[in-house]
Amino acid sequence: EVQLVESGGGSVQVGRSLRLACRTSGFGFERWAIGWFRQAPGKEREGVSCISNVDGRTWYTDSVKGRFTISSDMTKSTVYLQMNNLKSDDTAVYYCTAGKEETPGDQTYAISTTTIYWTAWGQGTQVTVSS
Repeated sequence: EVQLVESGGGSVQVGRSLRLACRTSGFGFERWAIGWFRQAPGKEREGVSCISNVDGRTWYTDSVKGRFTISSDMTKSTVYLQMNNLKSDDTAVYYCTAGKEETPGDQTYAISTTTIYWTAWGQGTQVTVSS
């Protein structure tokens, strides 16, 4: 049973930091890609970041580049999303997801949240950023 459990959300002021964690189990973590999506009320779900555990490649949506960092702890089967300099527009429910790359380890394509078919999802964790 593939399971993904997010944690680390909360309410913070603009400019502060949070670190989200996606703890996984039930599958070969090192052979999967892990992504983070977020959804704010009334808005479409948005891909935020992802990482290939096969080759370590990462991707970030433009609005979080330079502020967010995704990383994998292979010994803990956990992916983190370090979020620095948070802005009010970062307020959303954040979900982690797992998927298989069509050709794992193939670096001829650009990894992103739209190039991987995500098949398992966590329950989400709320991030609220206020002034």
